[in-house]
Amino acid sequence: MVTYTWHKGVMPEDLPVRQVYGIAFAKDGRIFLRIDRGRYKLTGGRPEGAETFEETLRREYLEEANIELGDAHYLGYLAVEDGQSRYAQVRMVTQIKQIHENHVDPDTGRMYGRVFVEADDVKEYLGYSDSAGNQMMDDAVSMAREIF
Repeated sequence: MVTYTWHKGVMPEDLPVRQVYGIAFAKDGRIFLRIDRGRYKLTGGRPEGAETFEETLRREYLEEANIELGDAHYLGYLAVEDGQSRYAQVRMVTQIKQIHENHVDPDTGRMYGRVFVEADDVKEYLGYSDSAGNQMMDDAVSMAREIF
């Protein structure tokens, strides 16, 4: 069984990062979600080479959604334990700078749907079954309201 624990603090240096995902806000406060095979998801992916978290996030948003981001702010991380290993999924908060025409993701060959949802409704769309994911989204909305 996989367990997730949400942490807002600094990530331990010895914890490997397998994902960097972002909660991207439009200027009107709505949150961007990618639609993949009927499921609503955040956008992001695995760091490549020596990329920073922000570089990973920017690259993934361009590849998956053709969206340019403004500054990204570290929010925290989900500690994941899957019975064999422990690793981190970093989460960042960002604001959308520019939206370009949708295109096919070069990694998957699929074109994803794109939707903007009200911040108060985002947890219903994502449907996280654990408290960690829901707490992460609450923290993301709070941070965005402070900095944007």
